Amino acid sequence: MKIEMKIKHLIISFIALIFLNMSVMSQNVNPKREFRGAWIQAINGQFRGKSTGDVQQMLTNQLNALQQAGINAIIFQVRPEADALYASNIEPWSRYLSGTQGQAPNPYWDPMAWMIDECHKRNMEFHAWINPYRAKTSASAQTDPKHVTNQHPEWFIPYNNQLFFNPALPECRAYIRQVLTDIITRYDVDALHMDDYFYPYPANGQDFPDEADYQRLGASTFANKGDWRRHNVNVLIEEIHQLVRELKPWVQFGISPFGIYRNQKSDPLGSDTNGLQNYDDLYADILLWARNGWIDYNIPQIYWHVGHPAADYGKLVDWWAKHAENRPLYIGQSILNTVQNADPQNPNQHQLPLKMTLQRRYQTVQGSCQWYTQNIVENVGNYADLLKQVYHKYPAIIPAYTFMDKKAPKKASKLAVIQTDDGPVLMWTPPTAKTEMDKAVQYVVYRFVKGEPLDLEDPSHILAITRNNYLNVSAAEPGQYVLVVTALDRLHNESKPAKKKVKL
Repeated sequence: MKIEMKIKHLIISFIALIFLNMSVMSQNVNPKREFRGAWIQAINGQFRGKSTGDVQQMLTNQLNALQQAGINAIIFQVRPEADALYASNIEPWSRYLSGTQGQAPNPYWDPMAWMIDECHKRNMEFHAWINPYRAKTSASAQTDPKHVTNQHPEWFIPYNNQLFFNPALPECRAYIRQVLTDIITRYDVDALHMDDYFYPYPANGQDFPDEADYQRLGASTFANKGDWRRHNVNVLIEEIHQLVRELKPWVQFGISPFGIYRNQKSDPLGSDTNGLQNYDDLYADILLWARNGWIDYNIPQIYWHVGHPAADYGKLVDWWAKHAENRPLYIGQSILNTVQNADPQNPNQHQLPLKMTLQRRYQTVQGSCQWYTQNIVENVGNYADLLKQVYHKYPAIIPAYTFMDKKAPKKASKLAVIQTDDGPVLMWTPPTAKTEMDKAVQYVVYRFVKGEPLDLEDPSHILAITRNNYLNVSAAEPGQYVLVVTALDRLHNESKPAKKKVKL
C-alpha cells in the first residue's frame, strides 16, 4: 500500500512538474505582434539648459538602451505647457529645453524632427505627446510675450497654482486644433498622444472655478456640471479624431489615461478599486471615446503593484482587458513600482514576471508602455536585462490597426544576396504603391533552415525589422537557408512573403 502511494505521489509530482514547465514556457513565449513602448518626458527638466550636443547625446543613449531592450515605439513629450520642443510659429520654444521660454536652442536644432529621424533609424514609431489643456505648470513661471496666455488671457482659468485652457470655450478647442494641424502636417509623426491630464487633478477639495461658464454655457442643457465637463472634453477628442483622419489617415490618435476608469462604489460596472477616477474626477470618458472610435489605442497607467489594497494591478488589468471596446489596449507600466515590490508567491523576485504573465494571458491586451525611460537606461532591478533576455527576446511587429486600414502592401521582389566585406547582404526591390496608405515603410526579414516549416508566426525566426531594403544575413552556422521578406505599411499590415534560397 505504501509503495502504491509513493508511486501515486511520484506520478502526481511528475504531472505537476510538466504543467509547471509548460507554465514557465508559456510565460516566456514572445508574441510576434506586440506594442512595446516607452515614454520620454521633458517636464522633469532632464533637458533644461543643456547644450544641444549634450541633449542629443542623452537622447541617443536613451534610444540605444531602449532599442536593446526591444522597445518599438517612443512617446516623446513635445508640448508640456502650450510651448514647443520643436520649431513652431504658433507656440514659443519650451523652457524645458532651453531654460527660458521663447529662447531657441543654441546651436539651433529641432528636437522633434531629430527624434523622428533617430526613432525611424531604429525602426521605432514616433508618437508626439502633447498636453492639451495645461498652459503653465507653475503660476510664477515666466512666459514669453507671444505665449497664448498673454495673447488671450480670457481663455484661461487659474487652479492650484497652475493655469489651464478653459475646456468649455470653442476658441480654445480651435486653437488646440491649430497647433495639432501644424504638428501633423509638418512632421512625419506616427501617432499623436495625450496622457492623463484633462480637467486638472482635484486639489484639496477645491472645485475647478468654472461655475459662471457652466451657468452661461451648460446649465440649460446639462443637469449637472460633471456631465457638462465631460461633454466639453468629448467634443475636443472627437474633433481631434476627425482632424487627424482628414489630414493624415495613417496617423494614430492615442490616450494614456489614469489607471482607474470608475470604482464600483460609483458604478457597478466599475473596477474593484478605491481611488481617483477618470470619469468623475478628470471628466475623461475613456470608454466612450474607444466605443465611438475616436481614439486608436488606449494605454491606461496601471502604476500599482499586484496586491495594492486600493488599486490592485491584476484586478485593473483584468477590468481593462474586459473593456477594451474593440480598440488596441496596452498597459502602462511603472518600472519603479514593479521592481520595488516582491511577487507575493515568490518573495525573492520582483513583480515583472508576474505582471507580464498576468497581462499576456488576455487576447485584448496587446502590449506595454514603460514609465519611464531612465529606469531602463539604468537597468533598475535588472528590468532592462529581463526585457532583453526574456520578455522582448525576439523582435515584435506592432499590432496592425486594421480598423484604420486593412489592405496589406504588395510584396518585395528581386531578392538577391550580395557578398560584401562585412558578410552576405540580402537586397530586395521595394513594392510599388499608389497611395501613402499602401506604401511599404518597413520590412520583416525571417530566416529558416532549409527544409524547416516556414512558420511566419514564430518570432524566433525574425532576423530584423528594418526600414532599409537590405540586411546583413550572416549566419552563425554555415548551411542552406531560406530567407523570407515581408513588407509592412504605416499601419503594420504585412504583405505576402517573398522567398530566397541561399547558402550562407
